[in-house]
Amino acid sequence: MNLHSPSRRAVLGTVGAAATVIGWNATTGSWASAADASSRPGDRVVSVPALDGTLTTDTSQFGSYAHDFGRLVTGTVPRAVLTPGSVQDISKMICYARANRLKIAVNGRSGTGGDLESHSCYGQAAVTGGIAVNARGMARILSTGSDSVTVEAGATWAEITDHLLSRGRTLPALPDYLPLSVGGTLSVGGIGLTMGTQGLIADTVTSMVVVTGTGEVVTTSRTRRPELFRTALAGGGQVGIIVRVTLRTVPAAERATVFSLFYADVASFMRDSETLLADRRFQMQGGEMVRRPDDSGWRYKIEAIATYSGGRVPDHARLLSGLNDLRAEAHTEDYTLREYLFRLDGFEAYLKDAGHWDQPKPWLSLFLPRSSAASFLSLVESQLTQDSLGGGVLLSYPYLTGNVTAPMAVQPNDRVGYLFDLLRFPNPGTSNAGIDAMVQQNRWLYDRAVAMGAKRYLVGAVPNMTTADWRRHFGTAYPVLCDAKQRFDPGNVLTPGQGFFG
Repeated sequence: MNLHSPSRRAVLGTVGAAATVIGWNATTGSWASAADASSRPGDRVVSVPALDGTLTTDTSQFGSYAHDFGRLVTGTVPRAVLTPGSVQDISKMICYARANRLKIAVNGRSGTGGDLESHSCYGQAAVTGGIAVNARGMARILSTGSDSVTVEAGATWAEITDHLLSRGRTLPALPDYLPLSVGGTLSVGGIGLTMGTQGLIADTVTSMVVVTGTGEVVTTSRTRRPELFRTALAGGGQVGIIVRVTLRTVPAAERATVFSLFYADVASFMRDSETLLADRRFQMQGGEMVRRPDDSGWRYKIEAIATYSGGRVPDHARLLSGLNDLRAEAHTEDYTLREYLFRLDGFEAYLKDAGHWDQPKPWLSLFLPRSSAASFLSLVESQLTQDSLGGGVLLSYPYLTGNVTAPMAVQPNDRVGYLFDLLRFPNPGTSNAGIDAMVQQNRWLYDRAVAMGAKRYLVGAVPNMTTADWRRHFGTAYPVLCDAKQRFDPGNVLTPGQGFFG
């Protein structure tokens, strides 16, 4: 299942009027054609290596690389785009970038229809003036075992889910939005409604193939080259490019019953959320801050999902026993498992039709300690209006921090954490000043959350992050990440957009 099968050509690059590029001119800092080389015989031109895929250098084709999903950081045009035809292409181009002092980063090219782009929100995957790797060049599902699946990192969770469901299997953890690339998701950790039982999606990986910043192709797992495994997962793309992944699979249920339970205040919402987390009576569990029916303020909703097969419908009374929701407002819906897993398809269509999708998206994602979650959510209630979200949502629900095993996905110092996911889709026509105010509000909220013991999830828009901020965020993991960066990417060529090191 590879949606892009590049022809076997060394270079499909053009500069200006279709001149074939032969290499990087280290003297002028630009791509050189054969004509350039003959007219400037003294320049040092480094030939592009033979490739199985393609390297495109015509920047007029890179409009979709000039921004990411967040559309807050723009003008991020690379000098070239590699669509790899093999793992060796990635290794060669990393070495080429290092030798010529260029940067290189993967662009997930995920999404639906023609809306393929990086799904970072604040330029995290940008590589302005460098080499972008088109992940759709490595998007095959390679093999399926009895309890695992091996895929290339450019495959999407949607493709893998459909592939597995046809075989009666599924992944134990999935993102809410399935048209995301595997590699991009794992490089930040991967969150979803199975966090309460499974941890992050990264915690379900059994092994990977990673190409380091020196061009070395490494197979790694918890027991094989574990120092690379621990820093590639949720490490923001700093130590290598993930090219192949093996994931655990589990039997797939046939259907899902979804319970929507409403709460007047954060305290009652948290009590019931933690009750459900502790006894694991549901297979998936989410939470959301929503407007009251009369728009007078905020209230809370638990979304709890019970899966089943063979007509064994869950006992609703048993599942809801002991809870203190506003029962008169509770409702249930039943879906096929696939319908539920792909539930955001309709929401995406609505956002596009209503004009929200192409707006800048000042998202903020945090891991809150349980001890201060109520205080922080109450603070947020006082700061946000419906216009603050536009067409978006604010998700929050508990999980066990001990289930998060990827060391770079640093967690608050509490047994129970709360995901805080402020997913803004501003209303069409929101001014640049209004968008900037949301970004600055993110920083204000972030600083207060950190003071309460929170940690970042490595997506979203938090402006003016300094090296000191990142050192504080990673804590004792920061020296580990720095050591791994020096070991696996000594030329500092990989994924500059995260800015972890200044």
